[in-house]
Amino acid sequence: MTTINYLDLLHLVLPEVIVVIAALCVLSVDLMFLRTSGTGLRGSIGAMLSLAGCATAVAWILHTPQYANVLDGMLVLNLLAQRMQIALLILTMLTILTFIGSTFTQYVSEYLALILLATVSMMFLVSTQNLLLIFLSLELLSLSLYILTAFNKRSVLSAEAALKYFIFGGISAAFLLFGSSLLYGLSNSTNLMRIASSVHGPFLDPLLIVAIVMTVIGLGFKVAAAPFHFWAPDAYQGAPAPSAALIASGSKVAGFFIFYQVMVIGFASAEGSGVWRGYTPGWVPVIAIVAALSMVLGNLVAILQTSVRRLLAYSAIAHAGYMLLGILSHTDQSRGALLYYAVTYALTVLGAFGVVALVEEETGGDTLADFAGLSRRAPVPSFCMLIFLLSLAGIPPFAGFFGKFYLFSSVLTSTPGTLGLLWLVVLAIAMSAVSLYYYLKVLKYIYVTDPPDGIVPIRISVLRQVVLCLIALGVALLGCTPSLLLRWL
Repeated sequence: MTTINYLDLLHLVLPEVIVVIAALCVLSVDLMFLRTSGTGLRGSIGAMLSLAGCATAVAWILHTPQYANVLDGMLVLNLLAQRMQIALLILTMLTILTFIGSTFTQYVSEYLALILLATVSMMFLVSTQNLLLIFLSLELLSLSLYILTAFNKRSVLSAEAALKYFIFGGISAAFLLFGSSLLYGLSNSTNLMRIASSVHGPFLDPLLIVAIVMTVIGLGFKVAAAPFHFWAPDAYQGAPAPSAALIASGSKVAGFFIFYQVMVIGFASAEGSGVWRGYTPGWVPVIAIVAALSMVLGNLVAILQTSVRRLLAYSAIAHAGYMLLGILSHTDQSRGALLYYAVTYALTVLGAFGVVALVEEETGGDTLADFAGLSRRAPVPSFCMLIFLLSLAGIPPFAGFFGKFYLFSSVLTSTPGTLGLLWLVVLAIAMSAVSLYYYLKVLKYIYVTDPPDGIVPIRISVLRQVVLCLIALGVALLGCTPSLLLRWL
């Protein structure tokens, strides 16, 4: 750790400052010059300013890489952290592009500013190893997402989803804060590496066990892992489509990154073991139980859904279970596999919500019946949805297949000389086979079921079709050549 003055600190956090300035510019331009203009024009100009801010932040990170560990781990910048920031900024830009043309709100500048503020919190989240800034970043992210969920004032579902999200979020924050206070009491530090060295010992302190459980509950809520998932189906269904896309994409990437950091770095001396017939106390068996429960519950309940949004929500719970495997195996290979899986899943689900938004705007609903005959009404989005759903199911040659293959293989190789975690991999593969059923059910409605009589082709803007095609191309390209992303990470 090194000392630093305020000017140097400002230089280190300049990408975040750029995004904050972009948010202020979006609000100022809209309030001062565009208040009397149409919603479409205001949204387009606000989106362009937001995109410009995010692109400038990406350019700065690429042009001026930083390496620092300052303020007791509050700001830890390295190659991986900065590349995760770039990934989050790209996901935000794609979310903003899917927002252009939306009509669910007239407060477009406020909505875009909240998306940018949520992005700032995610950027801080992946560049810290200090419990204090982790908690503050998570709370800023959560508060932004609560408001974004409730932004459709004409929808009762949106208000209900935001209320449930807020209540469960407040409870989870209390658990996380209580666990963090116990860790501070045990180690007299909020730095993850110092915590790990302070709680080291042959036996686990009872208070450390409580802190592990509390931390897993708090962070498990953020990534929608079972049994801390109760907010997710309502939030995914009731939130405006761009909000749901941000929750399912960028928020999940940042959440899993910090989940890995806290468990692997902060609890480095309290792993335990979750191998078959070789259980020892620690955080690994706790994560193993949560992962198994998430995979089973998410996939089995998704089969029963008739709403595509809720189906994607329970699918997200199942995918959270898969990604937790990368945390419990905690090797360098599993970290790379986890980040690859998280980024490609975020990209895929972002595209899926883009298609859902188009269908909702045309039909007013998101049920399976609303997707009937979509391939005849909107062939390009339908083909993109085919790629997204097959990737989520883990079908080659798309990114989801390699993500699962790499993640599962990293779990098996994490216990050399034994197949102790084979039970989790077998369960994950079995649940992936189950997921194929409900993904194909959606595709059946899109490609096989006849559309209702009198339905006309959907008119879709060129921009939206281009965005969906770019996302689909990215999913296919990262599946065929995964080294593009793996080398970068």
